[in-house]
Amino acid sequence: MSDITEIGHFVGGRTVAGTSGNTSPVYNPATGQQTGAVALASVEELDAAVAVANAAFQEWRSSSVAKRTEAMFNLRNLVKQNASELAAKITAEHGKVHSDAMGEVARGLENIEFACNIGEMLKGSHSNQVSTGVDVTTIRRPLGVVAGITPFNFPAMVPLWMIPNALGCGNAFILKPSEKDPTSAMFLAELIHEAGFPDGVFNLVNGDKTAVDAILRHPDIKAVSFVGSTPIAQYIHRTASEHGKRVQALGGAKNHMLVLPDADIGLAADAAVSAAFGSAGERCMAISVVVAVGDAADPLVDAIAERTRALTIGDGMDPASEMGPLVTREARDRVESYIAAGADAGATVVLDGRDTGFDGDGYFLGCTLLDDVTPDMTVYQDEVFGPLLGVVRVPTFDDAIKLLEDNPYGNGTAIFTRDGGAARQFTEEAPVGMVGVNVPIPVPVAYHSFGGWKDSIFSDTAMYGPEGVRFYTKPQALTTRWPDPASSSVDLGFPTN
Repeated sequence: MSDITEIGHFVGGRTVAGTSGNTSPVYNPATGQQTGAVALASVEELDAAVAVANAAFQEWRSSSVAKRTEAMFNLRNLVKQNASELAAKITAEHGKVHSDAMGEVARGLENIEFACNIGEMLKGSHSNQVSTGVDVTTIRRPLGVVAGITPFNFPAMVPLWMIPNALGCGNAFILKPSEKDPTSAMFLAELIHEAGFPDGVFNLVNGDKTAVDAILRHPDIKAVSFVGSTPIAQYIHRTASEHGKRVQALGGAKNHMLVLPDADIGLAADAAVSAAFGSAGERCMAISVVVAVGDAADPLVDAIAERTRALTIGDGMDPASEMGPLVTREARDRVESYIAAGADAGATVVLDGRDTGFDGDGYFLGCTLLDDVTPDMTVYQDEVFGPLLGVVRVPTFDDAIKLLEDNPYGNGTAIFTRDGGAARQFTEEAPVGMVGVNVPIPVPVAYHSFGGWKDSIFSDTAMYGPEGVRFYTKPQALTTRWPDPASSSVDLGFPTN
């Protein structure tokens, strides 16, 4: 066990060891070897971190916007300077290839840059002379201690969807990252400290359901942000709401990509491959279903298969690799079970990822392409979260829209076509929160906001951007009246004419 790194918590501006006695193993998914043991916090440890955060909030809430902005600019520069090291930590524990990890850091960096302009975002509103001598001003106030519970698939980016806006608005923050790949979040904690944020304003508590439940029930935590599966998002939303908290809870997805007969088939196939198999399909915005409309089907399936066969799968640290392993052995086995279920249900197995051989004990799985998938199959209905792409064939555009309407998820979708009218109709009719036209993964830039519809979200605000600022603040309306100096009996020293 001498090579096993002990991973604790980050509280009050420093790394602290866990005291619960409970740990969870951390693995390198490319080798299957354990590399770390992460502490799992007790309720008492979470309570102690909240107390530290609450004390720090009392001073931070009164800090100037200029001070917060300076720290945010420092953080932006530090993340940019350390991007490659941060990406390497992501790859070492998640498995995604280095280029994917660098892309994750870049998208997280966008959110820090957005929060560097927090002074503009926090500007309130003012109405002068609403009545004689009466003005009304609305100010946005911070909430207090807020928390984020984040998933394994984007261990740096998703925390950065939350942290910059929360801190920029004057809150203190508690992060509970995934126990599967905690090191990149711990590195972010060190950078936040180095950037000049006061001790205790940002804290990180590693843990499992014990820590999560303590967060959801703690009376001094005013808001919770979550990204993960739909069943857990429902649980987070219900439990935190019952305890009087604001909640952002983003759930699962089953993202469809429609390809019309007039589309550029090569462009669509390239997009499908990158969107389905990038990061081993472990993305909430991954394309998991291609809807081939009419005559697009045969040439599209052939083109996707040709490109998929050419992918290089290997250790994410190898520059030649285009796809890495899945995050855990259990995740790989789960995807394999869906491949078998799809084949048994009658889908045509064009490419079977189980047939790809790999040396060593890593959690690798080849890419799978299933044609002739139908909506009654579990491989269509469930969020597989792995390198498995299903093709559903439909005769018409209206049939494709019907698939989207009937699906319980509404996270992301895309259409590939040269027809502007069809694209416009699609954007009007698709019951989905994020829509792409000839863009397979329509993740909004940081100055918009991220959020799906239907069972992909359980909250009334989307994540990051302007919606994030609204979530992490509460409006206060001030109505003021001052006496006319000319009518005052007290000599105010003002000229009265």
